Amino acid sequence: MIWVLEDPRAGTAAQALGIAERLGLPFRRVPLRFGPLAKLPWPWPTLVGLADRSAFVPPWPSLVISAGRRSAPVSRWLRRRGARTVHAMRPGFGACDFDLLLLGAHDHPAPAPNVLVIQGATHRLTPEALAAAPAAFPDFATLPRPIVTLLLGGPVRGEGLDPGQAARIATEAMGLGASLLVTASRRTGPPATEAVAATLRNFPHVLYPWGGPGANPYLAMLAKADRLVVTGDSISMLSEALITEAPILVADPGGLGPRHQAMIRSLLSASLAARLGDPLPPPRAARDETGRVVAEIRARGWA
Repeated sequence: MIWVLEDPRAGTAAQALGIAERLGLPFRRVPLRFGPLAKLPWPWPTLVGLADRSAFVPPWPSLVISAGRRSAPVSRWLRRRGARTVHAMRPGFGACDFDLLLLGAHDHPAPAPNVLVIQGATHRLTPEALAAAPAAFPDFATLPRPIVTLLLGGPVRGEGLDPGQAARIATEAMGLGASLLVTASRRTGPPATEAVAATLRNFPHVLYPWGGPGANPYLAMLAKADRLVVTGDSISMLSEALITEAPILVADPGGLGPRHQAMIRSLLSASLAARLGDPLPPPRAARDETGRVVAEIRARGWA
């Protein structure tokens, strides 16, 4: 039996869920409700940070997949009850107390037998879903090429990208191709989205605002990209961009913290991306880091 410890933050939960889904085996989603004590860096295995422990009854799982610091003591508690543990992101205390620890290259982890270094983070996108996505959006095929896909975020903590900054990023993206596919995130905000729409008014494009009508074209926009411009505020978006073969250019939306800056430097040093405004990075193969994690789990005989 496989359990996925599901953090309430969607981006963190997606790292664990993506692994479980790719394994192709039945699994149980265990939503975690954290109480105030979860903020403390517990040095030992414990459930004390949970506001609800009703799901934690035997039979215990054979494999636990988790992500994020707050779920780490819970995963370690289940390991004491016989489970193998696969954990994404730095766990705080007890790094040696996991069977497989998935750490981003941007965290510069020390080598260890239980550490697998990946670029960015695991996620729920698959090569198969990416290949199938454009069929639902046939109008994208009529756009002139090269197509530039712009994944637009915003401030790391909060909402509302500066409209002038958004317009500048869109203008630079226009210079990279003959048409644009643009999707905005929750953090972009309506004023910045409107500024991008005004900038692209006379340029071939499709703009999908946050919470827009109809099916979300995000996957199809990734799949159709000849070039990708991604704002550096989202480790998830940067990681998902790697599953394509398109050259990645990272745009600075302002206000990036040390962790996001480290992620960008990691991609630049590995020649997997360049900064927006610099020459295109060299051609690269698609990187399916979630698939690589799943292959490692299977190779170790845990699934």
